[in-house]
Amino acid sequence: MENKNWHDRHKESLSFGDRIADTVANGMGSWSFIIWQSIVVVIWMILNVVGFIQHWDTYPFILLNLIFSTQAAYAAPIIMMSQNRQNKRDRIQAENDYQTNIDAKKEIESLQIQLSKLETEKLDKIMEMLVEMKKGS
Repeated sequence: MENKNWHDRHKESLSFGDRIADTVANGMGSWSFIIWQSIVVVIWMILNVVGFIQHWDTYPFILLNLIFSTQAAYAAPIIMMSQNRQNKRDRIQAENDYQTNIDAKKEIESLQIQLSKLETEKLDKIMEMLVEMKKGS
């Protein structure tokens, strides 16, 4: 069985709605979305200003404002859901990093104790050898 990290487990725990919210937030938070939306708005405005015969949204573009209001009303909570999930994921990562640091600290302390013990044993052995050499001379 494959050993999965916390990020993989978190991804697998996401519901369908969570994945949709993340996808929408990623899409709306991109330059391509801003550029395409700006192009659509400019075309919308040009067609309504220039189109003398067929104005479906005359100045001050009330329908366009309604569309933007509706988009904002749905986008804000969806983006907030995604941000809340990101905050939760960041907290989990921070807790895991903290636990890893604690474990590493304990391991380093254990190694330092072992090295100190070895160093003490070496010094004791050297002292014994010096005492024996002194007795032998």
